[in-house]
Amino acid sequence: MQAGRVDRIARDIRRVLAPNPSAMTGPGTNSYLLGRGAGVILVDPGPDDPAHLASLHAALDPGEAIAAIIVTHAHKDHSAAAPRLSAQTGAPVLAFGDAYAGRSPLMEQLAQAGLSGGGEGTDTRFRPDRTLHDGQTLPCGDTLLRIIHTPGHMAGHICLALGDVLLSGDHAMGWASSLISPPDGDMGAYMTSLARLARTHWALMLPGHGPEVTEVAARLQALTTHRQMREAEVLTALSAAPATPATLTRAIYHSIPPALHAAAERNVLAHLIDLAQRNLVTCQELPASGTIFTRCDPK
Repeated sequence: MQAGRVDRIARDIRRVLAPNPSAMTGPGTNSYLLGRGAGVILVDPGPDDPAHLASLHAALDPGEAIAAIIVTHAHKDHSAAAPRLSAQTGAPVLAFGDAYAGRSPLMEQLAQAGLSGGGEGTDTRFRPDRTLHDGQTLPCGDTLLRIIHTPGHMAGHICLALGDVLLSGDHAMGWASSLISPPDGDMGAYMTSLARLARTHWALMLPGHGPEVTEVAARLQALTTHRQMREAEVLTALSAAPATPATLTRAIYHSIPPALHAAAERNVLAHLIDLAQRNLVTCQELPASGTIFTRCDPK
């Protein structure tokens, strides 16, 4: 994968990689151009980077135009370029909602209590021109593009189905697992959304970061198994003694690079909040980074 190059994934799917590689984004953010002619749909315009915007325009064939801009979720590496690109093309910006749309009452309570997200840069200024809803379809080439609301990575995250091709945003990737960072992220919702995606046969998965995935069912199962393994490790560690998310992260994550330690701790916190909701762990205050969690006695 090379930033700025147009990769033709299929007849009606083109990918352009943004030049924003990092420990959190892998090789960078993938922008996808779906369809052809005057009705091209752009998925995830990416960071507000002039070089990337120029590459997106250059990816269009003569006579083509972007008719709509879809943002899978309001993290800056996916959404920040949307206003500028919309102004350049006249295309409306479509998404499930703003950066806080779809939050559960618990996550809203935690946010109001002062718990802040971390890791990927929430685009607090993001506002779509039109909102999308689960199950909605949009014309795209010779077929329909279907909206799948997949809360978890963010409450308003959506995936897209173009026939048997899944555009998975940051919900499922091939190069790494997703960051679940409360109150923006919700581990219980993430696992439910993963299970929902796994009920469909997909020929190809196109993630927001990293290369395409051909063995989709196996990858979705691997992501599910990974999170179940982390949950089990959290419970095992808490069987020895009560602990904070930071203490648990040091006990569980042994081989990840230092740049990912903060993200790992957010995932541990997300697991703990989900486990508390299921009455498997408890805490004496609202869950946060410094909260001490205790495993509940088995009944």
